[in-house]
Amino acid sequence: MADYEAKKAKQAEIDRPRAEVRKRMEEASKAKKAKKGFTTPDRKKKLRLLLRKKAAEELKKEQERKAAERRRIIEERCGKAVDLDDGSEEKVKATLKTYHDRIGKLEDEKFDLEYIVKKKDFQIADLNSQVNDLRGKFVKPTLKKVSKYENKFAKLQKKAAEFNFRNQLKVVKKKEFTLEEEDEEKKGIVDWSKKDEKKVEA
Repeated sequence: MADYEAKKAKQAEIDRPRAEVRKRMEEASKAKKAKKGFTTPDRKKKLRLLLRKKAAEELKKEQERKAAERRRIIEERCGKAVDLDDGSEEKVKATLKTYHDRIGKLEDEKFDLEYIVKKKDFQIADLNSQVNDLRGKFVKPTLKKVSKYENKFAKLQKKAAEFNFRNQLKVVKKKEFTLEEEDEEKKGIVDWSKKDEKKVEA
């Protein structure tokens, strides 16, 4: 019995450090789980809702800012609206003249800007083609869109109808290719059936 108790005590001493290590590891894993469990599904849902609300508010603010900027630019370019309900004829004419002059100036600017844009587009296309030539690559040309349902051979058929092959052939005289001997034989050929008939009649 004493031997058994000594073994048990010895085993307990050996197991004690292992138990302490196991306990520490369990505590560490619990702490990790507690950290992981900090964002529960409910908290995630609330966080998403808050983020959406904030994004919606930011979007609304941005839209209001853009609208205010647009109004400011329109006022700057067109001027403030003039009240002409109870104005005199001269005042109306003057405002119309100013608006007309402004429209003419804006049209001039628009024409100049369109010309500049076209010029830049042409330069860009030219530079792109030069770059592709230097690289040794060629740009594929844009293909034309063709209807599926259109008769694909209509053009060919039309051309074939217009182009008559028989009219294009060279006219050949038959006698050019016949041999003289064949001609003589044809001249000297006697129809024997007719000859026999003449003899019978005689």
